[in-house]
Amino acid sequence: MTPEELSLAISACLKDAIAAGEIGLSASAVPDEVRVERPKNREHGDWATNIALQLSKQAGTNPREFATILSARLKSIDGVSAVDIAGPGFLNITVDAGAAGALAKAIVEAGPAYGTNTALAGHVVNMEFVSANPTGPLHIGHTRWAALGDAIARVLRASGAEVTAEYYINDAGSQMNTFAQSVYNRLHGLPVPDGGYPGQYIADLGHEVLTEHPDIRELTEVAAIPVIRSAAYQAQMKDIQATLADFGVEFDVFFSEQELHDAGAIGSAVARLREQGHVFDDGGAVWLRTTDFGDDKDRVMIRANGEPTYFAADAAYYLSKKDRGFTEKIYLLGADHHGYINRLKAIAACAGDDPEVNIEVLIGQLVSVNGAKLSKRAGNIIELKDLIDWLGKDAVRYSLARFPADSPLTLDPDLLKKHSNENPVFYVQYAHARTRGAARNAVAAGVDRSAFEASLLDHATENELLSYLGSYPSIVAKAAELREPHRVARHLEVIAGAYHRWYDACRIAPMGDEPVTDVNRTRLWLNDATSQVLANGLHLLGVSAPERM
Repeated sequence: MTPEELSLAISACLKDAIAAGEIGLSASAVPDEVRVERPKNREHGDWATNIALQLSKQAGTNPREFATILSARLKSIDGVSAVDIAGPGFLNITVDAGAAGALAKAIVEAGPAYGTNTALAGHVVNMEFVSANPTGPLHIGHTRWAALGDAIARVLRASGAEVTAEYYINDAGSQMNTFAQSVYNRLHGLPVPDGGYPGQYIADLGHEVLTEHPDIRELTEVAAIPVIRSAAYQAQMKDIQATLADFGVEFDVFFSEQELHDAGAIGSAVARLREQGHVFDDGGAVWLRTTDFGDDKDRVMIRANGEPTYFAADAAYYLSKKDRGFTEKIYLLGADHHGYINRLKAIAACAGDDPEVNIEVLIGQLVSVNGAKLSKRAGNIIELKDLIDWLGKDAVRYSLARFPADSPLTLDPDLLKKHSNENPVFYVQYAHARTRGAARNAVAAGVDRSAFEASLLDHATENELLSYLGSYPSIVAKAAELREPHRVARHLEVIAGAYHRWYDACRIAPMGDEPVTDVNRTRLWLNDATSQVLANGLHLLGVSAPERM
């Protein structure tokens, strides 16, 4: 019995009790899926629900009376062996061995779909993350959101949300002119301009520009700068996209800020917000009255000289997301962007949206890596591609995904390189590889999945392993709800530990000349179910599930 099946069964019992007049509720008050969770103390049963506490007040009764009525019906469900009422009205449910063991077959048959759910069905989300300036390579400051942002998008999709992962290219403004000037100076053997970009990568970009435009040195500076700006920008974005691909991070949209300006979106945004009554003129400048919505000061949109501010572009970008049908916009920003929270929420409010519903700003703390070296190409940063080459994509991504975004983090390279249980990514990946090795050995010994007898999975370690496999879908749903993929990582480690204990206690393949029995065949199902859950979870974190290690 899967948690989903139990949830549906509880809903059915509730509706039957309502129809029989035992509970004073309308059937519409019953959720389609009643939430069930593993009790903290497994002696209290296999599953627990607080549905009696949720609905009793509405039903005009106390929770324990409500639970008593419901428990009588739950006991009649096939596969339920006991129902106990605890505390103020919690229902603790124990399923029999056969019902618990059936989960193994259900997982294998579900395959990659196991763990997906519909908790966020109907949510249309735009999630913007990384969004590094296209003036240099991705560095350690972008690493955390690249890993976490992609993992959050994956768990949201696994929970039924429609997610568009978006990279906002800051390709407008003075930094692009400085970038172009830096490449120009390098091509002509001139010093780095004031505030310019140093590093070998600027020379590399100059070489690419020269390859594409062999006569670029013959042009005047005024004529050359726009050509360099465009070509170097395209080359740098190509490098950024290649690094993201190497890191296993995919974006659905790369959105250009410059295109906002070129399309007149800034002026349109000002006009639309003025119609909403939130724009005012003062001192020759155009302002947005964001203090009405919790910002610490009103924000200039158009300076007195007619130049738009970055804030104006932020407002136009938000309206673009709204116009493209995204009811929810998630922004993933770095530790130095706390000041952006109120101003972005104020933009949402000025646009007629609900800041508590239509926009969410997540702030990630800094990450550092002991012993990391500055980039040879850039000179003053630690490049993401160097981290990948040094520690490997899987080690970096898993390590970043297993901690909450709001906790400062220092990675230990010596630990991440260890092939031991001390290294969390090795521990989980090895568990998956071990399941695949166990399956190969079982098949070689003549064991197949031609038979399945759920009641044979009655060893204590099997009950433990099944319980953690059964909890996986609710872990994914909670990770999506809270935007915390570290919950998936930590649960995979729990599953890995339970699998190793089971593997040591219960043989899949028979010993020596012992015949193959249905116990062996059924255990192969459990082995393969564990393999599937580990693979599914690692995929949500953007980490590979190796067949051998």
